[in-house]
Amino acid sequence: MDSRFERDLSKGNITKQLLRFAWPFILSNMIQALYNVADMIIVGNFCGAESMSGVNIGGQVTFLLTNIVIGLSVGGTVLIGQFKGRNDKVAMRELVGTLLTTLFFLGLVMTVVMISIRKPILHLIKTPEESFDQANAYLIITTLGTLFIFGYNALSAIMRGMGDSKHPMMFVGIACVTNIILDLILVGAYGMRAQGAALATIFSQAMSMFLCILYMKRHDFIFDFKLSSFRFYGNRLKMLLKVGIPTSVQNVITNVSFLFITALVNTFGVDASAAVGAAGKVNSFAILPAIAMSSAVSAMAAQNIGAGKIDRAKQTMRIGMLMAVIMSWSVFAIVQLFPEQVLRLFADDDGMITLGVSYLRIMSVDYLIVPFLFCLNGLNIGSGHTKFSLINNVMSALLFRIPFSYIFGMALDWGLPGVGLGAPSATIAALCVAIWFYFTGRWQTQVVFDDAPVTE
Repeated sequence: MDSRFERDLSKGNITKQLLRFAWPFILSNMIQALYNVADMIIVGNFCGAESMSGVNIGGQVTFLLTNIVIGLSVGGTVLIGQFKGRNDKVAMRELVGTLLTTLFFLGLVMTVVMISIRKPILHLIKTPEESFDQANAYLIITTLGTLFIFGYNALSAIMRGMGDSKHPMMFVGIACVTNIILDLILVGAYGMRAQGAALATIFSQAMSMFLCILYMKRHDFIFDFKLSSFRFYGNRLKMLLKVGIPTSVQNVITNVSFLFITALVNTFGVDASAAVGAAGKVNSFAILPAIAMSSAVSAMAAQNIGAGKIDRAKQTMRIGMLMAVIMSWSVFAIVQLFPEQVLRLFADDDGMITLGVSYLRIMSVDYLIVPFLFCLNGLNIGSGHTKFSLINNVMSALLFRIPFSYIFGMALDWGLPGVGLGAPSATIAALCVAIWFYFTGRWQTQVVFDDAPVTE
């Protein structure tokens, strides 16, 4: 296999390795976030609050599907990283075939299911009547592109598990430029509103997936993409589900909790829905440093734990946490100082901006806390303890985020600022539990393999 696919993250200077591996991760996540942000900005400037609301609501439901594949892909990253740390290439090849085959069939099933139940879901989350048709159109188109969304996320996770974070960044960068150009053409020039934004997003995701496949085939990747290679290996599937399903369930429940908040906000009207949608896109950028660093810590820790280097995995988490704090706290300062200017990028609508500023100022307190929680989660996931992350995040979503958002926003009648307070409250609770788990040392217990690491 071409050596450019592999990087040994269990050796060398930790800070240099983490920076070198993490910066493409950060840029990749920023570029991916640009998909929906570009949709929202272009739709908002050309089509108004109703279309913004439609893209926001449709996009959140689509993200529910994406979270399923992200969880399984995280499992793939962790297992491939640990297999690489053990220098087991046969296991890596079998795992890649199993992951891609599983996601293909899962994508087909999810496409059929979501197309069938999309309208009940939109009614359930109280989609405003003015934006219902556009949310429905956006959801239909993005759901039909589920296989492309699944494919890119899986392939990029595989490459990162092997230590290559640069090429996924390059492919998604090309796709993002394509997305913005298509947005301007379909939404701006042809007035296709939410439908045009959805088409641009799906075409771009398909492009990034095919670029990954083409690159892998041309450079002698460990998996050859022949039809006969797409198959299930029972033992690999069992390991993949053991590590990946908790992360998928965790992501879906977290997303459902935000859908509940969306339903709560939708009762305030279309301006509130658009305001929270715009603030949500700001949030998707603001927490990117913490998410990217968590993913980098997870991949790097997986290789080190696979090689039996526990202390090096701990140090990776601490350094990643410091880097995430510096970046996330800087974003917090910008959002607090210039909230109106940030929101005005999405639409020049005074009603939406007034509501959005009050929500964003409170919700952004979360940016001060997430670096600590996400990097601890990255270490837990890298060690294979995804079940703990699942339990902790489900508790955070169901016992804190949803109740606090309702109590502060509705019961105490604090409006959107009260709803926004639910996010930092939930993160603080989850962080306390994660700190306890770290100091118990239980995350060091081997859950992926039954034997000792393979040494060179």
